Order: sequence, then structure tokens, then C-alpha cells
Amino acid sequence: MLPGILLSHGVAQAQAVPLAERLQLCAGCHNPDGNSIILENPKLSGLDAGYIVRQLRDFKSGIRKSPVMSTIIPMVDEKEFPALAEFFSKQQRKPGVAVDAKRAAQGKEIYDEGIDSSAVPACSGCHNDDGSGTDKYPRIGGQNSAYVIQQLMNFKSGERANDVKAVMRAVAKRMNEKDIRAVAEYMVTLKGEPE
Repeated sequence: MLPGILLSHGVAQAQAVPLAERLQLCAGCHNPDGNSIILENPKLSGLDAGYIVRQLRDFKSGIRKSPVMSTIIPMVDEKEFPALAEFFSKQQRKPGVAVDAKRAAQGKEIYDEGIDSSAVPACSGCHNDDGSGTDKYPRIGGQNSAYVIQQLMNFKSGERANDVKAVMRAVAKRMNEKDIRAVAEYMVTLKGEPE
């Protein structure tokens, strides 16, 4: 099934078999369409291809750390990153549903307005109102909430340090865990694509 999908996305037939194998490797955690149902794992669907490549390179070099990715990334050649990224960037993001409507409403306020008292800027300022992101800042709309929480906590602690100009580390350090959980609960509901 995957080779046919790959060919429909313009990947050369010569690459279809090895790329299909790589996609199966990715699908174990991220699902074949990049919409991981494991809430601790990121959805790769609809992410900017350049962003995906940068993250893969950071995992490969050790700049970004993950116990799971550190075992997977050695099996993937860096030359394969663009094709993998292009495939997942073309997949449609499936937004989730907020479990806690009150928390999501608090998160919407943070996402849209920021937190003046602690100088937290609105998430929408970089990631857009709909969570679609830009070429510099990733698509976060519809992202798995547990993954968002973990990444914001990693930025807050400094464990994750591959953000552009340390912006996310600075922002996350000014957020408490309640703020982080609220904004993650709201983000899951965003489509992550312009209307």
C-alpha cells in the first residue's frame, strides 16, 4: 500500500521500496498518515517539510534527544530525510477533541492573548491564529496534547534546546504547568490550516 501512496506523491519509483520501508519504521509510532494516536508522540502530518528535516538532523546529531528516536535515527540515512519529510508534510492533519472544555478555554486565552503578568506572548503571534505555523515556527494546531506538554516542559527545563533563537525556552520558562496544560488542551482542537 505505501509504495502506491509514495508514487502518488511524486516520489520516484526507484526510491519507493526503500522509502516505503522507512515509512513503515516511522509508522510504528507516528501512524502511516503521520497522525499518531499515541498521545505522547507527535503528529508529523502537515508539518513543514523543512521543519521535519531540521528535527531529524537534530536527532541524528544529538542536539535533540529522545530515547525512542535515538534508537531509530541511526537506521535512517540523512539523504532520506527530505523524502520522508515531504511525504509527511503532504498528509492531512486530523485535529483532536478537548477533554476538558474549561481548561481548553483557559488555553485559548493564553494562545490568543498571552499572559501579561508573566510576559508570555500569544502563541498565535508565531504559530498563527489557526496553529498552521510558518516556515520558522511549526504547525501546532491539532498536535497531541501530551506531546505538547512534554515539549514545553523540555523547553522550560532546557532539556530541549533546538528552538530558533531560544524563543521557546524563554517563553516556556515563564509558563507554569497549569498554563502549559491549558494551552496544550486548546491546541489539540485547532485545525492547523488556514480556513
